[in-house]
Amino acid sequence: MDSWRERLPLYFAGGSAVASVVSIAASQILLGLALASLIAAWRKPRWLPVYPALIAWCALTIVSALVSGHARGAFPQIKKFYVYLMLVVVSTAFTSLKQVRTLVLFWTAAAACSAAWSCVQFAHKYRASIGGGTDFYQAYVSDRVTGFMDHWMTFSGEMMMALLLVGSLVLFALNRRGLAWVYPAGGLITVGLIAGFTRSMWMGAAVPGAFLLWRKKPVLILAVPVALGLLLLFNPFQVRDRLVSIRVPRGDLDSNAHRELTRAVGLRMIEAHPVFGVGPEQVGPQFESYLPPDTPRPLPRGYYGHLHNIYYHYGAERGLVALAALLWFLGRAFYDFARGIGTVKPEARWVLYGALTVLVAELLSGYFEVNLGDSEVLAMFLSVVACGYVALLEPDFS
Repeated sequence: MDSWRERLPLYFAGGSAVASVVSIAASQILLGLALASLIAAWRKPRWLPVYPALIAWCALTIVSALVSGHARGAFPQIKKFYVYLMLVVVSTAFTSLKQVRTLVLFWTAAAACSAAWSCVQFAHKYRASIGGGTDFYQAYVSDRVTGFMDHWMTFSGEMMMALLLVGSLVLFALNRRGLAWVYPAGGLITVGLIAGFTRSMWMGAAVPGAFLLWRKKPVLILAVPVALGLLLLFNPFQVRDRLVSIRVPRGDLDSNAHRELTRAVGLRMIEAHPVFGVGPEQVGPQFESYLPPDTPRPLPRGYYGHLHNIYYHYGAERGLVALAALLWFLGRAFYDFARGIGTVKPEARWVLYGALTVLVAELLSGYFEVNLGDSEVLAMFLSVVACGYVALLEPDFS
């Protein structure tokens, strides 16, 4: 790239991707500038194998909105198509391993800063709870740290992805020069992820993280049970209680009963509207109409605006055909990245390990949260997928 006009798409696209960890407003402004600069530079978009699935997903979302009779109410989801342009601009603007590496390093720095701020938030909340004589666990589960984001689920989803990218970089990058600071940054991101108290994101990071360790050196996988054992033994800030709540919840405080109910309602919605669903943005307004007859009152404590599960939620909201398109998108990316690890140049494999583990993390954590419904998480996720395809499709990726 010689002229400033040709460099602008890279700067704007990278800035938009990094800003998703800091400010969604800044990210979307930079996304628009990236798109405009690509057009001004006459850059032809890179064609990705997942585009047919993404186009089908968008088209079926529109059909679902029209069929539901609530087309106007679906506008927030139609508007979110703009975020999908992250896939286009990042995959087109980025053309080298050095550029992707720089992006991941900026993500690491931004995520570490967000995690550091979450530690400050945690200290304030802990002191307030102890000083007020309230049960810390009960108070904290309902009001957790958020870092630079506005919700702990969004914050934790970003920490999960950032940690897996850091792990892929430090374990598999052939060039480790200048990475000394990444290790403490990764530790800070880990602390932020733990402080988020989001069990789904813990699992989303742990399973593919264990895969990374095993692929590097099988004996390293022993670090996972050791780390878990230390957490259970020392139980900092009642982390053990949160882990145990996966099987033994504290009444309805830990949302287990709440999520069981949302899945039951989602299944009833799918049975009633299997093809096109109840319509985008209609799960919340129509939730009580699909409650099972034997549902106890009051309902378990929790948020009922969505179904806390991407598979049930999108199947109920947009129908099984749209859900199939989404799974086609995710499945095609998984296939391409898994197959590509053995075919790309060795120095580029860490990018595919990062993209693959982030994808698996979203699939796992998505069973307990509509993680791809957050624009911040979606923007970062699509940027990671784009980087994976750059590693696969760029002929001179160096």
